[in-house]
Amino acid sequence: MDYLIRFVQMHESFRKAEIQAMADLYGINLKFLHYSQYSPHCIIRLPNEDAARMIIGRSILSKAIYELWGSGSTYTELHQDVKRRTSHQWHLYKISSFKFEIQAYQAKRSLAEQDALIQSFHYTGFEGPIQLKDPEQTFTIFEECEWGLKEPAKVYLGRLISSSSRPILDTYTLKKRKYLSTTSMDSELALITANLTLAAPGKLFYDPFVGTGSFPIACAHFGAVSMGSDIDGRAIRGKNGVNVLTNFQQYRLVDKYLDSFIADLTHTPLRTARYLDGIICDPPYGVREGLKVLGSKDGGKREIQMIDGKAAHLQSHYIPPKKPYSFEAMLGDILEFAANYLVDGARLSLWMPTANDEEVELEIPMHPCLKVVSICVQAFNKWSRRLLTYRRLRDEDVKEALPARQAKREEGSTANDLNSFRKRYFQGFREPPSPMKDTD
Repeated sequence: MDYLIRFVQMHESFRKAEIQAMADLYGINLKFLHYSQYSPHCIIRLPNEDAARMIIGRSILSKAIYELWGSGSTYTELHQDVKRRTSHQWHLYKISSFKFEIQAYQAKRSLAEQDALIQSFHYTGFEGPIQLKDPEQTFTIFEECEWGLKEPAKVYLGRLISSSSRPILDTYTLKKRKYLSTTSMDSELALITANLTLAAPGKLFYDPFVGTGSFPIACAHFGAVSMGSDIDGRAIRGKNGVNVLTNFQQYRLVDKYLDSFIADLTHTPLRTARYLDGIICDPPYGVREGLKVLGSKDGGKREIQMIDGKAAHLQSHYIPPKKPYSFEAMLGDILEFAANYLVDGARLSLWMPTANDEEVELEIPMHPCLKVVSICVQAFNKWSRRLLTYRRLRDEDVKEALPARQAKREEGSTANDLNSFRKRYFQGFREPPSPMKDTD
């Protein structure tokens, strides 16, 4: 059966990937018949209504899904298609309470025009009561107009099947969250990322850059048990009596939260084994301050420092020494960690920045044990960030011919030496000045 999804017209490169992820999660055979990033209407083919409800039930970037009753470039074509597709179904809804509504994209219709369009479907023969609030059946006329033109370029008729989870954004908005920082991930993008990573009941998820817990909270909302770590102990401990746990308490998700601990990927206390069902993270870009990992710059060991007769590293306010870290090396370490900890078929989703500039385009990091599932882009002014989602391959599917990616260890000691994106960010993504030519 064919269905129409009414998307929101934002985060366009994420929408199709989210719907496909939901089909993958539930093992549903899905086929995209029509999709355009410039349109809020998407036509897909699914086995049945139950599949439609399952897919749309978790979607953040859609509003609802409808059984497609007809489509056309004109209303004449639409009516012909409605009769061809659904005339055998009209008797099923003959005495049901119902309502018709019109959704016009990039256009408006007067009440008189709307009434005339609704009356044009009188041939369906519905005899049930018209009920504007909570009817048994809702039929929606969709108009898609080109900007500035009144007559639609495309029209559809759909029967409402189910609405999406988009209303939960009001619950999880950062405006109401008790524990935040300047780097807290937007709740909408966190929930979308959790969907792409297939968070679900019975799964264990991990965020190695947990911060204030936006990703673990999103995963917990969808039923996964989550945990996190961060190199900055202050993020874990919180301040003024609030921390990551406070946020889980706020949303009554404490039973889905294991805990958080202080660590980085190069010094993880986790047992090396493949038991994680998902890794989800937004690693630091090294813009405000250079990237660092635990360790001393010279690589040597230091003498134990004593404060008031107690070893400094055992005290609660202790901040361990750190050394500079390459951004590209960090990406490689994340992929290597995922390959070593994810179970077969599990997913890794990570955000990474890139400039809208060929000179600073960062290549998509690859690993022979991980397959890229989707690449979604959030564009800003002169730079963008990409959400990369990978799937852990079975060991027998790993191609021996592909060598493991070696982490790129750049030479240099400053933050700019180790992070080309950071360097260009502070240059305003401008080309460096050309050297003056000698005119003598």
